[in-house]
Amino acid sequence: MEISSLIELIGEKSSITLAGLLIGLLFGAFAQRSSFCLRSAVVEFWNRDGYKKLSVWLFAFSAAVIATQLFVVGDWLDVSQSRQLSARGSLSGALIGGLLFGIGMILARGCSSRMLVLAANGNLRALLTGLIFAVTAQASLNGVLSPLRTWISALWTIEGSSRDLLAAAHLGHVSGILFGLLWLGAAITFARRTQLALREWLGGIGVGIMVAMAWLLTFQIGKNSFDTVMPVQSLSFTGPSADVLMLVLSPPGQPWDFDIGLVPGVVLGSFLAALWAKELKLDGFKDGLSMRRYIAGAVFMGFGGMLAGGCAVGAGVSGASVFALTAWVALFGMWAGAGLTNYLVDRPERRLALQP
Repeated sequence: MEISSLIELIGEKSSITLAGLLIGLLFGAFAQRSSFCLRSAVVEFWNRDGYKKLSVWLFAFSAAVIATQLFVVGDWLDVSQSRQLSARGSLSGALIGGLLFGIGMILARGCSSRMLVLAANGNLRALLTGLIFAVTAQASLNGVLSPLRTWISALWTIEGSSRDLLAAAHLGHVSGILFGLLWLGAAITFARRTQLALREWLGGIGVGIMVAMAWLLTFQIGKNSFDTVMPVQSLSFTGPSADVLMLVLSPPGQPWDFDIGLVPGVVLGSFLAALWAKELKLDGFKDGLSMRRYIAGAVFMGFGGMLAGGCAVGAGVSGASVFALTAWVALFGMWAGAGLTNYLVDRPERRLALQP
């Protein structure tokens, strides 16, 4: 069925929500089977502890870049009007937010998308962390933390026309494809060294393809809409988590959109994948100290993700796939913040645990 026919059949809002649900379902399944997680990749990298998780992340990252740029080259997708490339951005927000998000995902032992996936598998730590993350994100957007976020964001801003790295470097989208192929080659090299399982190869690539498909479907639905102007967007879990929280707390009849379909889709996809693999398991906190650590991590991620304009997926993969400058700055901040926190917090604990 063509997109225009679908819109005529169920309406614009229902079409975009259904797209979010289906992409979220597949993303959740791929992420669950591959154990996709930026935090795990960062820890492996900084600890020089192999390349298995890093290769999964690189598969997702490279697949997102290649597929997105292929869609643009094929004239199926135009991302020039996306928020990441057209709106005024904040370099200070991207850097500081990325650093805070990186700190938070080490403390919480997973990024926001990983929390959704684990919560759907029965991990009660992830469930609590995800709820606090959503509350903090909402407080950062419109609540008590909003003035602080606005002040930090205003420290160093950049015009939307300057956020496109490919345009700034006078490079075409074919160069973006070649860049993605370079990292795909690195992913394949690391995967072969660590004998990565086929499901992890496919899962990582599937995660990246879902990022590109989100760009494509939101653009095509917006292009074929009759009345409503819908933004072209991809996967992110900071704003959407806050939106779903407010939908649950608001009176019935609130408008639905892509993000409202995305979050439940990820939960359902991860649950079904874990059910099929017989990996559903209730898992809680070991002690009060670990609970405090997870809560602190959720707060850092919620505020940092909203400040940076996206989470590990929203900025680190979706924004990076369209070569948005602020997304790359945020991604750098996440790697740096996570690496430093891992060195100061987790590595001393690891050394103590290994002592006789």
